[in-house]
Amino acid sequence: MVKQSGLHDRIALDSAGLGSWHIGHPPDERAVETLSIRGVEISDLRARQISVDDFEKFDLILAMDRSNRQALAKLAPKDLGHKVHLLMEYAPNLGVHEIPDPYFGGRKGFDYVAQLIETACRGVLHNFVAKPHLNPTSRNTSSLKEE
Repeated sequence: MVKQSGLHDRIALDSAGLGSWHIGHPPDERAVETLSIRGVEISDLRARQISVDDFEKFDLILAMDRSNRQALAKLAPKDLGHKVHLLMEYAPNLGVHEIPDPYFGGRKGFDYVAQLIETACRGVLHNFVAKPHLNPTSRNTSSLKEE
């Protein structure tokens, strides 16, 4: 979406998890397949753990659910906790507040989660374009999705 919008020179993205148990591992094959069908290639990604430096580096830290949002807010330096939000805040019309874990939902679970994430990411991008005064131009405005 960022590339298609022509904002790839202004928006940098990354993904990280709270836990360390998947560091260095590739994405779940069901996620790779689900996103590949949508034209998104993630097979080269490798899991990493979020660091305190990420709160300085990124302007927006997006969590998939409330418990991860709370953990991220606790991890954030005191003056940077305002950067942590739920991804689904950017898709309020769906009435879904959290991204469910698709791991036990089979391929349908991954497809549903991909739909939610895609809709919310459109909202993030729309917010960036619609409210440029809220997005610092001296730095890359970025979002970091918690896995």
